[in-house]
Amino acid sequence: MALDKPYKDIPGTTVFDADQARVGYPLNMFCMSLMKEANRAAFKADQRAYLDQWPMSEDQKLAVIARDYNRMIALGGNIYFLAKIFATDGKSFQYAAALMTGMTQEQYAAMMLHGGRTPVADAPAAGTPAAGAAAAGAAAVDSSAAATSAVKSGSD
Repeated sequence: MALDKPYKDIPGTTVFDADQARVGYPLNMFCMSLMKEANRAAFKADQRAYLDQWPMSEDQKLAVIARDYNRMIALGGNIYFLAKIFATDGKSFQYAAALMTGMTQEQYAAMMLHGGRTPVADAPAAGTPAAGAAAAGAAAVDSSAAATSAVKSGSD
């Protein structure tokens, strides 16, 4: 029997849980193999041949070849394992995160320096269970901001 996953509807988020770990195990173990120089060299020399040594799904292999990190995450990849791929390519974590968000590195860095994405930009569709949770969270933030403002102004 599958467990209830109340976190399943978080907009734009794939939670790496036990099910994701099982699906992604071959992909993540491939990533870990890239910690060894000889394996990185073999992968760079012939990516497809190296990937074919791993019991990954065809979708996982194609996502690796395309460097589609969002797809790899959807297929069970964990970002900390996937980091071995972009490190093998000589790319930074910031580069990969920017790529995954559809931004340039400069845009991504500026966004993060200014507090990250706003909850409004990632709001779930109205009428979904996640929308109700988001509205409750927004109300809590609004009341917290009002309380903070009242404390700063010295009023009740």
